[in-house]
Amino acid sequence: MLDPIQYLLGALSGSLVGFSLGLVGGGGSILAVPLIVYLVGVPSPHMAIGTSALVVAANAATGLASHARARTVKWRCGVIYAAAGIVGALLGSTAGKAFDGQKLLFLFALVMVGVGIVMLRGRKGGGDPAAQCNRQNAPKVSGFGFLTGLFAGFFGIGGGFLIVPGLVASTRMPMINAVGTSLVAVTAFGLTTALNYALSGLVDWPLATIFIVGGVAGGVSGTMLARRLSGTGALTTVFSGLIFVVAAYMLWKSATAI
Repeated sequence: MLDPIQYLLGALSGSLVGFSLGLVGGGGSILAVPLIVYLVGVPSPHMAIGTSALVVAANAATGLASHARARTVKWRCGVIYAAAGIVGALLGSTAGKAFDGQKLLFLFALVMVGVGIVMLRGRKGGGDPAAQCNRQNAPKVSGFGFLTGLFAGFFGIGGGFLIVPGLVASTRMPMINAVGTSLVAVTAFGLTTALNYALSGLVDWPLATIFIVGGVAGGVSGTMLARRLSGTGALTTVFSGLIFVVAAYMLWKSATAI
């Protein structure tokens, strides 16, 4: 059982996670897992991953509602991507539960480094506003969805930073639409992974609730800022720097524990 200070830290952490999801369609579990382990102080990496998956799913749903009101979600693409990804997420999360917790954190940190590098490439405007998912590109969208889901499930992440470029590559939709549409898949992947972990008793429900409450306000404000800054890369660069710092800390902590 956690103490009140840990729950307060959980609420503050949740607001940051929600803000990230609303702003760039990703970064939820990339931040949530290390925050739960190293800031809140949950000792079990698997418990942190299972809890973060539930948190990210709930916060992504909040961000999705905001993007839907702004009409930046391409629903058919989101459903196709998510449907294929759920299968991958189920397989990936099953494999992740059987993997050593500290080694999983070490690999997770390496993934964070890769995510930071991808982000630094920039998310600029452009794309085809009329882009849709049809019979011609549906197999490509499904393929990206399955692979992203597999990866997201294994590491217990929502996969937003993988889903957004996957949607752009498979449909050529504008970045703001990819961010909004990605939240359909992030919600689905997170719920799939969280359910799998919950069946093994690896979700801290009180902490998840506190995290979600904190994330609601962050998600709404992040979505509002995303609409204003969707064509710039300054915040992405700053966030990439944060990811590198957190990844370096995780690599050091997990490497010494292996």
